[in-house]
Amino acid sequence: MFVDFQNVFLAYGGAAGYAVEDITLQARPGEFIAIVGPSGCGKSTFMKLATGLKAPTQGSVAIGGTPVTGPLKFVGMAFQAPTLLPWRTTLDNVLLPLEIVEPHRSRFRRNRDEYVEQALRLLKQVGLDGYADQYPWQLSGGMQQRASICRALIHEPKMLLLDEPFGALDAFTREELWCVLRDLWTEHRFNVILVTHDLREAAFLADTIYVMSKRPGRIVVRKENPMPQSRELDVTYSEPFTELVHELREHIGRVRHG
Repeated sequence: MFVDFQNVFLAYGGAAGYAVEDITLQARPGEFIAIVGPSGCGKSTFMKLATGLKAPTQGSVAIGGTPVTGPLKFVGMAFQAPTLLPWRTTLDNVLLPLEIVEPHRSRFRRNRDEYVEQALRLLKQVGLDGYADQYPWQLSGGMQQRASICRALIHEPKMLLLDEPFGALDAFTREELWCVLRDLWTEHRFNVILVTHDLREAAFLADTIYVMSKRPGRIVVRKENPMPQSRELDVTYSEPFTELVHELREHIGRVRHG
């Protein structure tokens, strides 16, 4: 297994009780998993545990067969807000991790042309060909989020962590970016952990969907997606897709009122 959570509990210092409790979860190499649940259920806490930003109070977390003991360098992250640096061009924003993360940092000046070529190739893949020299304020929200995803992938991480990445976008842009992410994942097959409130998003993208309870967050349902990868948007109007979304919504409803 590439991701392996075993009986993980996390209590924040000074807080009463646990933020998440008894999380046991595994993901195969290259698997795309989504985590859904009500607000405040610990989805983002789960991300911090997966990246090594937080250590469990109890239990163990291993990624790629190695126990997580601190922040991981082989993961990429993208959030709801693109957080691009306004004084850097799109290209320079995408290159930023290579200036920070070893082994790329020590090679950056020497290999800059190669890295630029890699960044331009990624930008082209996500539909930002020709926007490399634009600044964030010259881009739409959807374009900024595309650049943010490129930045998360530029150092070729083994795992991509996405925390509500499309939550602030309109429905059409969101669906467009689902397809961008699907295509990137299909080509590169990195592991993905997607945290989202959007049940349709989880059903369209993920191999396996986990439903978390309200705080303290526990996994109450593990649902394997019955629809084969890779999916086209037409599938979102199909009966199996609608049934899956309704099933997830029922579980969330029980979690909210249970």
